Amino acid sequence: MNQDQLDRMRNGKGFIAALDQSGGSTPKALRLYGIEESSYSGDEQMFDLIHAMRTRMIKSPAFDGRRVLGAILFEGTMDREIDGVGSAQYLWERKQVIPFLKVDKGLADEADGVQIMKPMPDLDALLTRGRNKGIFGTKMRSVIKSADVSGIEAVVAQQFTVGRQILSAGLVPIIEPEVDINSPTKGEAEVILKKAILAELDRQPASQPVMLKLTLPETDDFYLDLVKHPSVLRVVALSGGYSRDESNARLSRNHGVIASFSRALTEGLSAQQSEAEFDSLLDSTIERIYRASIT
Repeated sequence: MNQDQLDRMRNGKGFIAALDQSGGSTPKALRLYGIEESSYSGDEQMFDLIHAMRTRMIKSPAFDGRRVLGAILFEGTMDREIDGVGSAQYLWERKQVIPFLKVDKGLADEADGVQIMKPMPDLDALLTRGRNKGIFGTKMRSVIKSADVSGIEAVVAQQFTVGRQILSAGLVPIIEPEVDINSPTKGEAEVILKKAILAELDRQPASQPVMLKLTLPETDDFYLDLVKHPSVLRVVALSGGYSRDESNARLSRNHGVIASFSRALTEGLSAQQSEAEFDSLLDSTIERIYRASIT
């Protein structure tokens, strides 16, 4: 584990850019970026286009370690290069942005009001490959749709079990039990979730900290005791479908929590924009997310 990166993630100001759309979400991300599905054929062309979009963002003068602490990459991005340098290496060496890797393989079918993660039989090999390419940490997502105690406890147990496997490989896990923003029992689910997370954290040594990626809560500062927990390196928030303005407003009311936005970061960016237009919009977006993250 890189001590400089660990210190920077613990104490630095800024937020994490989530650039990890994978196969299922890539067509929508490209469509929002102004590239219709009719303009490419097959996965290879699709992933070439999304890599070009991510490269454009990462290379922009607006995107660097002054405001962006880290970036979460899709496996395909990690395996590609930016200006002849591995993407993770480029992020850290050229931009001082800490690289993370999305490692989950998607969601299982809903049961007990939740979707746990599908099995990850090749995780150890992926972690080794990631570490060799300069990856600092990982991210994996589950989804909670209702306030079902057994379902939520199953999500948290799975997340921490896999999280400890990731820690043993020398990487820092971002544990992401997302609560669906459209859940009719969102607030109640958050109460159950926090209790389950705290129980796991109290078993987790402070020398082996985890990160938490959580939906912006119904009650402001609801996760403050997680922010302050000695076994938590950082608490980050997902935008989860809220607009950028709504995400930033909610985030600014949750002290010590920083952004890890995906769609709210890329909102408004377009393949048709000139470099000047693209960089200007990205700069103003990053500035607003940064401001909301340093409250």
